[in-house]
Amino acid sequence: MQGPVAASPRPRRVFVLGATGTIGSATVRALVARGHEVVCLVRPRAGVGGRLGAQDSARLLPGAALRLGDAGDPASLSRDGFRGERFDALVSCLASRSGAPADAWAVDHRAHVHALRAAREAGAAQVVLLSALCVQKPRLAFQHAKLAFEQALIGSGVDYSIVRPTAFFKSLSGQVERVRQGKPFLLFGDGRLTACKPVSDDDLAAYLAGCLDDPQRRNRVLPIGGPGPAVTPREQGEELFRLLGRPPRFRRVPVALLDAIIGGLSAAGRVLPSAAAKAELARIGRYYATESMLLLDPGTGRYDAAATPETGRETLFDFYARLVRGDEALPQRGDHAVF
Repeated sequence: MQGPVAASPRPRRVFVLGATGTIGSATVRALVARGHEVVCLVRPRAGVGGRLGAQDSARLLPGAALRLGDAGDPASLSRDGFRGERFDALVSCLASRSGAPADAWAVDHRAHVHALRAAREAGAAQVVLLSALCVQKPRLAFQHAKLAFEQALIGSGVDYSIVRPTAFFKSLSGQVERVRQGKPFLLFGDGRLTACKPVSDDDLAAYLAGCLDDPQRRNRVLPIGGPGPAVTPREQGEELFRLLGRPPRFRRVPVALLDAIIGGLSAAGRVLPSAAAKAELARIGRYYATESMLLLDPGTGRYDAAATPETGRETLFDFYARLVRGDEALPQRGDHAVF
């Protein structure tokens, strides 16, 4: 858990996008705790499935000023968000919900291009962008969309910090309930195909907020994970069973099954748009089932756990322990859930 937070040596006026997501809300808390004046543009119905009304968003983001609008609409972004006022920095935790091509290019790219333009017009000289480590090996639409905006930001002339985190705790908590119910933990292959250094919401939020003040993080692409060592899916399952006091039970899912599903949906997608969208979601699932969320060594083409930078103190297994004890509710994972 986070300890006392030092105030920023130079508090600024910060415009935040994506504030109602789990990382976004934690980042707003971190910015407010450091003494920044934070303004958030949120949708009238925000969160997964639009479950958050304006009052819910206000309770989620204490200490920040909320403005209702649509970050995907350039007119709303300027009229309802920036309002012709001056800002020092833009912090974006905004991301497409599904990763489907249309959603990805609309949110991960176009909405950010509009936000960058509006922020520059408002006087912002610094941008902190939450990206993703998986863009280092791009095969999916949302990865290409993120990379396209990263390049636009790098070439914009403003100071930037592009933060590429590894796996989030919430994305690795999908099997907690099924294991609690006595079901086996599902593994792709032998459960050792991939590894990651998961990072907690609060640790990542502190890192993002710290980018405003740390000159060493300026004008850089910053891969970041939580405290090591890297863990495999099998190790995640073993720890869950240990915490629940039960013998480990695993069920293997062959990667070839995912390939067959993707092939079938892709074929159907030639005539059914809904099947094409499902095929992309299946490709996303396969990517995360077979690619590690660690720094990629371009020379060897291999993932390098030792070279993957770390931040924070909380581990995934600390989080699992709180979930098992009932000290924390299971997070809503949205459209990127694999299980």
